[in-house]
Amino acid sequence: MKQNIMQKVKIPTTYLNLSYYLNKYVHELPAPPLDPKTKQPIGPAALARLFPMELIKQEVTLDEFVPIPDEVRELYAMYRPSPLLRAKRLEEALGTPAEIYFKYEGVSSVGSHKLNTALAQAYYNKREGVGMLTTETGAGQWGSALALACKLFDLKCKVFMVKSSYEQKPYRKTVMHLYGADVSASPSRETQAGRSFLAKDPHTPGSLGMAISEAIEVAATTDGAHYALGSVLNHVMLHQSIIGLEAKEQLAREGAYPDVIVGCCGGGSNLAGVSFAFLADKISGKKPNLRVVAVEPDACPSLTKGEYRYDSGDTAGMTPMLKMYTVGSDFVPSPIHAGGLRYHGDSPLISFLYYKKLIEAVAYGQREVFEAAQLFAQTEGIIPAPESAHAIQQVIVEAKRAKEEGKKKVILFNLSGHGLLDLGAYEEFLSGRMKG
Repeated sequence: MKQNIMQKVKIPTTYLNLSYYLNKYVHELPAPPLDPKTKQPIGPAALARLFPMELIKQEVTLDEFVPIPDEVRELYAMYRPSPLLRAKRLEEALGTPAEIYFKYEGVSSVGSHKLNTALAQAYYNKREGVGMLTTETGAGQWGSALALACKLFDLKCKVFMVKSSYEQKPYRKTVMHLYGADVSASPSRETQAGRSFLAKDPHTPGSLGMAISEAIEVAATTDGAHYALGSVLNHVMLHQSIIGLEAKEQLAREGAYPDVIVGCCGGGSNLAGVSFAFLADKISGKKPNLRVVAVEPDACPSLTKGEYRYDSGDTAGMTPMLKMYTVGSDFVPSPIHAGGLRYHGDSPLISFLYYKKLIEAVAYGQREVFEAAQLFAQTEGIIPAPESAHAIQQVIVEAKRAKEEGKKKVILFNLSGHGLLDLGAYEEFLSGRMKG
C-alpha cells in the first residue's frame, strides 16, 4: 500500500450536510439560534448585517449536498486533495495491531484546514459586494487563512487575535500582515467591547469570546463590512466536510473503513471536517458501531464539563444565543499553547451529537499532549500544531487499547495543521517549563 494516496481521488464537487441525516434518521435537529434581545428564534434579516445571504441559507439548509462554487474549487486545487497517510512508524513504536491513518491538512497554503471555509466565506461575501471582513483568531491559523482568502478575493481583512496567542506566536501575526491583514491583540482599545474588558482586568490574557465581540462590533459599525467565523456555525462545519469526503474515498480505495475517528475540538471545525462524512453512515444505520471521539484541553473542557444550554457565542453578548455545551461566555481559559481550542462553547451540531451520545469526548492536560506530539514528530517526522496534538494523544490511547484487546482496528484522525510556528511552545515543553 502506498503511504500517500491523495493522487487517487478528485476534489469533491459538493459539501456534505449532516443536518440532512439528522432530520431524516434522528427526526430532530439542534435547537435554533435565538435573538439575544427577544430570546425568540432569529431570522435571516437579523443575520444579514453580518453574513451574506448564501451563508445564511447554508446555515439552515436540509439539502444533503451543497455545490462547491467553481471559483472556490479552483482555489482548493492549490492544496487539495490533501494526503491521507498511514502512520506506520507510530504503529511500530506503539507495538499496536491498529492501523493508524491521518488526513494531513497542514499541506494547505496557510498550514491548516481553516482555508477550506475561509475561501468559501470570502467568495460569498465578495459576490454580495462586501469590501471588508472582520474576524477573531486564537492561535492565528484561522486569521491567517482568512487573511489569504481576503487577499485572493480583493477584500480588506481585520483580525483580532487573542492576546495570549498574539504574544506566544508572533510569526502568525507576521503571516497575517504578509497577506495584507490588519491585526490587533484582543482585548484592544479599538472597540467599546475591548475597552470594557480591559477596564475589568487590564492584564487579561484574552479569550476567543472577547475577540469575537470586538470583531462583530467593528463589522456592525463599518459600512461594507461583514463578520466571518472560523468554527462553530453550521456553514463552517459544512465547508470542512470536504476533509472527510476525501478521506472516505481514499480509505475505500484501500479497502479500509475506520472503527474510530479522532479529532481535536474547540469550536468543532476540525472534528466535523474529518468525521461528518462517516457519521452520516452511523446515523443512517450503515455503520452503527463507528466511534467518534472529540478531544479537548482540560483547561477549557466545554464538552466534558460544560452545560448543555443556550449561551452567547461571545463575551459581550452580541451574537445569537446558541444551544451548545458551554463553560460560560465569560470564562477566560488559562493561556495554553493550543490557542485554537480556548473557546468556551462548541458547535451546536457537535453539541447535539454529543448530547445524543452519537460521539464521545475526552480532555487532556497540556504536558501529556505535547509528549504525544513529540512521539509523533520522532516517528512520523511531522511537527503537529498543539491543537492537533490533542487528537494524537487520544490516538495513542486507542492504539494501546487495541494492543491490550488484541484487535486490529482502523483509526483515523485529522492532523489539521503543522506546528512550525509553534516552536516556542515546543521549546517550553522540552525545557521542562511547561505547566499543565
